[in-house]
Amino acid sequence: MFHTDCPARTVIDHVTSRWGVWVLIALQNTDLRFFELRESIRGISEKMLAQTLRGLVEDGLLWRKVEPSTPPQVTYGLTEFGRTVAEPLTDLLARIIWQLSPREAEPG
Repeated sequence: MFHTDCPARTVIDHVTSRWGVWVLIALQNTDLRFFELRESIRGISEKMLAQTLRGLVEDGLLWRKVEPSTPPQVTYGLTEFGRTVAEPLTDLLARIIWQLSPREAEPG
């Protein structure tokens, strides 16, 4: 698995990239169009979103549907493989948020 030719390395690189995790989490509950993804993930450029989506589609984590219209409407969603990967990421995010949330001060 640690060999440079291992296909899992590429998938791990795409999933754990700066934006890959956020794309997978954003698509966990619903399919989104490109602009909806861009709006939901603050700080990502169109170029980086397109690059991230391309890698995740190539890895089989996402599907991509293009509707022939002007301009074309492109929708993305999780494949079964993508759901399997996104679920623990979403759980991890929830745990982090819970740990960071302000708690009532314990009696001293």
